[in-house]
Amino acid sequence: MTESPGKPPSPAEQARAEREARLAAALRENLRRRKAQSRGRADPPPPAEPAPPKPRD
Repeated sequence: MTESPGKPPSPAEQARAEREARLAAALRENLRRRKAQSRGRADPPPPAEPAPPKPRD
């Protein structure tokens, strides 16, 4: 940016920076969620073993 190091950011600049940080965090979380969902689809669960037959009395 073009601001000097000793000058505090204006309210508009601060709001924009906070918004960008929120959006970046939301994008990272969305990416994590989508990757986990994709991994879940790629790894099908193993086939269930049939239950052993019940003994007859």
